Amino acid sequence: MAEESTRLRLRQLTAEDYPALARLMNQVYHDIGGAWSEDTIKALIRVFPEGQLVIDDNDELVAAALTIKVDYDRFSNPHRYEDLITDDKIRSHSRKGDALYGLDVFVDPEYRGYRLGRRLYEARKELCRDENLRAILAGGRLPGYNDQADKMSVTEYISQVESRTIYDPILTFQLSNGFDVKRLLTKYLPEDESSRGYATLLEWDNILYQPDEDGEWPRRSTVRIGVVQRRMRAARSVEDLLSQVEFFVDSLSDYRADFAVLPEFFSAPLMGLKPELNSVEAVRYLASFTDEVRDAMADMAVSYNINIIGGSMPVEENGRMYNVAYLMRRDGSVEEQRKIHITPHERKDWAIQGGNELRIFDTDAGRIGILICYDVEFPELGRLLAEQGMEILFVPFWTDTKNGYLRVRHCAQARAIENECYVAISGSIGNLPRVDNVDIQYAQSAVFSPSDFYFPHDGIISESVPNTEMLLFADVDLEKLKLLHSEGSVTNLRDRRGDLYDLTWKGLRALD
Repeated sequence: MAEESTRLRLRQLTAEDYPALARLMNQVYHDIGGAWSEDTIKALIRVFPEGQLVIDDNDELVAAALTIKVDYDRFSNPHRYEDLITDDKIRSHSRKGDALYGLDVFVDPEYRGYRLGRRLYEARKELCRDENLRAILAGGRLPGYNDQADKMSVTEYISQVESRTIYDPILTFQLSNGFDVKRLLTKYLPEDESSRGYATLLEWDNILYQPDEDGEWPRRSTVRIGVVQRRMRAARSVEDLLSQVEFFVDSLSDYRADFAVLPEFFSAPLMGLKPELNSVEAVRYLASFTDEVRDAMADMAVSYNINIIGGSMPVEENGRMYNVAYLMRRDGSVEEQRKIHITPHERKDWAIQGGNELRIFDTDAGRIGILICYDVEFPELGRLLAEQGMEILFVPFWTDTKNGYLRVRHCAQARAIENECYVAISGSIGNLPRVDNVDIQYAQSAVFSPSDFYFPHDGIISESVPNTEMLLFADVDLEKLKLLHSEGSVTNLRDRRGDLYDLTWKGLRALD
């Protein structure tokens, strides 16, 4: 074959391809019966044409993949090849099946090394995703086992192939294409002497599979995040502050955002209503408005059909002060996340204490976590949330200098990479001259992604202009996270060494 003349094409198998397909099957499977009958091939094309794929080179058939749909629960358990198909009958194709079963993949020996088998496997995976099927199953022969059978058991052989100590032409290929060994099958294909009748049951899980539960629509993939980078300005009353907040929520709702994210201590202008108070008195005074502001924003979430991450506000409880972020869902429910790590400034000037609970929140637009400013600089918290399936991390922050801001930003980007999630940071700018210990603020709000080929090359989906009041929008695709968890160029979550270390939450309450 002249490489420069190669013209490869992936397409569906047709009945007219049978003579060429039979020649190829006879060539590849001369030791186990050769080609299937023409009636069998035509039956496969008739019952499931989408599953019969071939690659041709200049109209010459050089590779093929034959596939049926089956019931997962039946064929994820022990079975034989004859339970699927025989010389004269397709026995187990199910039009309503929830899994693909790979009957065969074969490639012309002259074309091996061109990764045609991988192309066919990728096409199968796309078919599995397109049809919203649960998995791809396959019985994998072990043609290398016969040479090792006198030295080791079949289970030891499989283990050594999995560890790359031994090469098996079929199992090694299957493993390299993302399949996992689920069980050993005995007498799978009795005439297969090179495998001594053994096979592995292999499975590739479709991580995008959406089961049909009670007729509900599957959760949509794309989520729109709206971030508020707000300039601090004087507020004449709590109504004035709420009017300012409602302007931003209304604007984000007009663009159909799923989330509105406000900065940390966004209600701070209310401290200016009593400028004579010292810093400790002022933050307690500010806390007196928190319930009213929270309830009004909860109403906004419902009225404007948007989930609001309410920045953070001070809360006084039993004489103690806490820094609390509220999640106000558009269904009317409200939950909270308290800041756990308190900065020296908060302790010294405002007598704020750290919370003792870490929460994960389910919303109609993804599973989220909230870490307030300094908390994002502690990687343990993000990892604990990731272990609970967090998809989006929200970080309301308040920083006075650029170096303080960069600590938050760089740590937020690190959390996105190591936890394979999106991270949105929202900060405030400007100053409040009439408020004690509230200096000028620096912010450049942003939405970050993991760093892999599914996402922007720099891991930045969107970012604001520094120190400019504005709204920021970012559309994030939650399905890309699932692909990253399974098929990324690096898989940080999956590759953790649980045999060497672990992470345990010791707080008053474990994550929900």
